[in-house]
Amino acid sequence: MAKAQYLVDDKGKKKAVLLDIKDYQQFLKRLEDLEDALSLDEAVRSTRSFKDYSQIREELKQEGRL
Repeated sequence: MAKAQYLVDDKGKKKAVLLDIKDYQQFLKRLEDLEDALSLDEAVRSTRSFKDYSQIREELKQEGRL
């Protein structure tokens, strides 16, 4: 678990967080992973059909992209 330090204003209200760079990088990685998972979930929910990998590969070859 990350150990955070808080920066406070004159009234003691938390205004910012100070994290070790390693903890910050871990938070960013987890956030990116979560965003990817949510994007995948949305793609699966909104897609009406899926193409087979071999079909996609063939189409990319025909387009000169592979």
